[in-house]
Amino acid sequence: MIPNTTIPPAAEPADDQIAATANQKKNSKTGRDGNGNGSGHGSGRLFAQDDDVTSEKLVGEMTEFEKRKIMAGNAKFHRLGWKRLVVVLIVQAVALGSLSIPGAFATLGMVAGIICSIGIGLIAIYTSYIVGKVKVKFPHVEHYPAAGGLMFGRIGSEVVGVMLVLMLVLLTASHCLTGTIAFQVITESHICSVVWGVVSAVILILLAIPPSFAEMAILGYIDFASIILAIGITMIATGVTNSASETPAQWSAWPKEDISFSSAFLAICNIFFAYSFSISQFSFMDEMHTPTDYMKSIWSLGILEIIIYTLTGALIYSFVGPDVQSPAILSTSSTVAKVAFGVALPVIFISGSICTTVAARYIHGRVYKDSITRYINTKEGWITWLALITVFTWIGFVVAEAIPFFSELIGMVSSLLNSGFTLYIPAMMWFILIKEGKWYSKKNIFWSILNGLIFIMGLIVLVGGTYSCIKSIIDQYSAGTIKNAFSCALLI
Repeated sequence: MIPNTTIPPAAEPADDQIAATANQKKNSKTGRDGNGNGSGHGSGRLFAQDDDVTSEKLVGEMTEFEKRKIMAGNAKFHRLGWKRLVVVLIVQAVALGSLSIPGAFATLGMVAGIICSIGIGLIAIYTSYIVGKVKVKFPHVEHYPAAGGLMFGRIGSEVVGVMLVLMLVLLTASHCLTGTIAFQVITESHICSVVWGVVSAVILILLAIPPSFAEMAILGYIDFASIILAIGITMIATGVTNSASETPAQWSAWPKEDISFSSAFLAICNIFFAYSFSISQFSFMDEMHTPTDYMKSIWSLGILEIIIYTLTGALIYSFVGPDVQSPAILSTSSTVAKVAFGVALPVIFISGSICTTVAARYIHGRVYKDSITRYINTKEGWITWLALITVFTWIGFVVAEAIPFFSELIGMVSSLLNSGFTLYIPAMMWFILIKEGKWYSKKNIFWSILNGLIFIMGLIVLVGGTYSCIKSIIDQYSAGTIKNAFSCALLI
């Protein structure tokens, strides 16, 4: 059972605590804890609290205009409650990756597919609990790279920062690619696929303009309705087709007889990808007005995802059988696919744009950490913000055109990067930042074993999954079953 994370109200500090408190504030401004561990970037606060920007030295140097902008910025970027956090996490996590799960079930079989879907979901809930606990314990940690800095100093911060940006680029690319596929299915035109990729990139840029996650949450309700409708239409259509067929789909409880190591691992990675919500958790929690409420959001999202993914994988696989495509919408008739992709357009682009927002917030905050520009409420702030999300999205477009295949791109993201953000990095956080006392003590031994196993699992997914994805890509290129990069050929 995951321990309660609620922190009791603090008592009035004793006289002998005042010096320690002052020292703690000093350390928080340098991005370090009491043991001298830090990120190497100063505090790294993207949207700093008042004490970061209104010190005695700065007060005399700031104009009234700057003071107003700072106050407005702090108010704007601390409006997120736990319910809105659920919505934002849904936007980031529950997307068309869920429609790759039926294909994973077809590879693994019904039994292994259900076990993996539920098991990976529970692991994702636990590791997100660790991520949130780190944020509550170290409030100045506003994104994943800052947590890497707490553990391993400047090197840790830079390495995790590169991983964060790279994963978000690949996620944006996957949504750009999915948008291209959707437009081709809906229009049935012979327009060059690169053109649809450009259209998708422009839409992603426009939706990434709001810099606040509280503002993005408004779109979250549309996003969630969109994916539920798309999944529902796909389920009903495949179910009706299966019922009307003289030969019902031949699904199996067990893995394919000729299953290879690479195909099995790729299927597992696709399920892992669907649970990749912890990557943005630090950034989202940084806008919460009550961060200690975060587990309400994690439990709500985690249980919702487990239900959606398990039902989606099991039902669509049972209706379609071993020939289910990825995404599963492509397994329906032409007319149904048009309708399903049409209602899925909001989730394709809203979920994709929030990846751009998270990455741009991290980069923008680093570049302008000591400037009022970081609040994105001045002319310079907006110009730099718009330029940043534009450049980032176009990089994602280039990646989407260079890797024009859905399942393998998802698997590559999951194995190479999400294995860290969901598995081995949270496990290291527990050992380095959360654990108190010896690892083998009575209160720690169970959690030590659990986190050790999660760490090992993460490394297995990293190595095995990356190998499997690369092998699958090479095999498909050799067989000529996928188009070349930047080709006008249809993706479907």
